[in-house]
Amino acid sequence: MISVNHLTKYYGEHLAVSDLSFEIGEGHVYGFLGPNGAGKSTTMNIMTGCLSATEGSVSIDGHDIFEEPRAAKRLIGYLPEQPPLYQGETPEEYLTFVGQAKGLRGERLRTEIESAVEATGIEPVRNKRIGALSKGFRQRVGIAQALLGDPRVIILDEPTVGLDPIQILEIRELIRRLGRTHTVIFSSHILSEVQTVCDRILIIAHGRLVAQGEPEELERRLAGENEIILTADAGSVEAAEIVSQIEGLHALDAAEEGSVSTFRLSAGDGDPYDMTRALFGAFAKADVPILEMAVKKATLEDIFLELTEKDTAAVPVEDGGKNDFAEREATDHDGDPET
Repeated sequence: MISVNHLTKYYGEHLAVSDLSFEIGEGHVYGFLGPNGAGKSTTMNIMTGCLSATEGSVSIDGHDIFEEPRAAKRLIGYLPEQPPLYQGETPEEYLTFVGQAKGLRGERLRTEIESAVEATGIEPVRNKRIGALSKGFRQRVGIAQALLGDPRVIILDEPTVGLDPIQILEIRELIRRLGRTHTVIFSSHILSEVQTVCDRILIIAHGRLVAQGEPEELERRLAGENEIILTADAGSVEAAEIVSQIEGLHALDAAEEGSVSTFRLSAGDGDPYDMTRALFGAFAKADVPILEMAVKKATLEDIFLELTEKDTAAVPVEDGGKNDFAEREATDHDGDPET
């Protein structure tokens, strides 16, 4: 449906997007996840034809966004981070204006407005002035205008920013519903939001795609070794000798304070709970009390922080990525100044 190839964008000497390539398939909800300044807004503005690229191409259902802008843009509904709303108009008036700008007339215009009003739940405020509406309703009006013209792709830039918790839940549910009939792409810097709403996640950092896939798949594929944190009532030498009896365990680091020692142990690919059972048995046999023991499993949040904060290593980008690896190289640039 959407093909982004080697997209690069400079603002003067500032590199906002660096050789970005990925594919978006038909249907589902895709999340652009990355910290502020990662390049998400710049990428979306280029995908929608609102911004030129320094290098690279974007194709929407076979239509190049730069070579065939009219054909490509007919397939897209876009909500920028700052919704382009006219505060003095009512949602009814505003949607009529936007619909006409998109070439809708007569019965089709009326039908599409009704459909957008119903889909976004703005019926109670359709005749109130937009400037008097809550941020949540203004955001819904912005989404409603994106739905006009029956686009196949809905692109939403940070649609929940500035909303209260109830409004955030309502917008998330609206995005899920839209994902049943459209391809939806939305950006966020909030991991829990993307995990909750999206079928697939694209993680962007420093203008580069560092990972993509389903949430569970990313956690499984990119998770590091499981760790066991062990505190024992023994010196580090004595405790290390007991730990060494457990096959597959090795110490990552150790600290000793008085008669108590704490170890951070790597379980490798083994089952960490089987290893904790073995540790309990070994320390009990040696008559050495375990004061505390916990299993630390890598989560998607750990992975997100590692990928976006440590921009130094190569990370696999599988399942539809145009490149096999996204390089996480050190950079002097923070990313997108617009995000």
